Amino acid sequence: MKDDNIDKKLVNMRKRCSRLLDEGGIVSIMFCGVGGQGIILASTLLARAAQLQGFDVKVSEVHGMAQRGGSVLGSVRLGEKVYSPTIDEADFIIALEKLEALRHVERMSKDGFILINDHEIVPVSMFAKKEEYPKNIITGISKLTKNYRVIEATEIACRLGQPRVLNTVLMGYLSNLLPIGLKCWADSIKHTIPSKAVDINIEAFELGRKY
Repeated sequence: MKDDNIDKKLVNMRKRCSRLLDEGGIVSIMFCGVGGQGIILASTLLARAAQLQGFDVKVSEVHGMAQRGGSVLGSVRLGEKVYSPTIDEADFIIALEKLEALRHVERMSKDGFILINDHEIVPVSMFAKKEEYPKNIITGISKLTKNYRVIEATEIACRLGQPRVLNTVLMGYLSNLLPIGLKCWADSIKHTIPSKAVDINIEAFELGRKY
């Protein structure tokens, strides 16, 4: 069922970002997930698309325990002039994993928006201690903010036969919220992704955008 309230929020988010950037402000996007989910690639795709649109961009990558499947953070800040990659409060949080969404949702600005991949990965630390993965994560997030959307990015990627393109699915959805032209996104994919994987990533992007 289509949620008109969510649609209105998304339209308002895009207007807010466009107005902020037109006034010389900065839009901050935080990525969170676990190692192997493609956070670095997602942030690179966004940063290059923003640069092609003419924005100044600063990127920060915090790998954390990426090599062992632990938490990974990344950030992209864009605007007319950006002096630092450091995010105090995120306008958008792109969570590639649900528990990481809950961990970082409080870093979102009051009027921010969090996009959550409906996918669970048990953290290495939790697995080692034989702890149970938390239940009702989305319910917990809903108590902290109403500005969120859950998207089955991993499921969409699996239907395409390539689970690794979940990050591009999320970038497709994010493209609805930022004033970056589709040609810039397409060129970013073509110049960032290896040629043999460009077509599948463009398809993933389009599915995410239409979600």
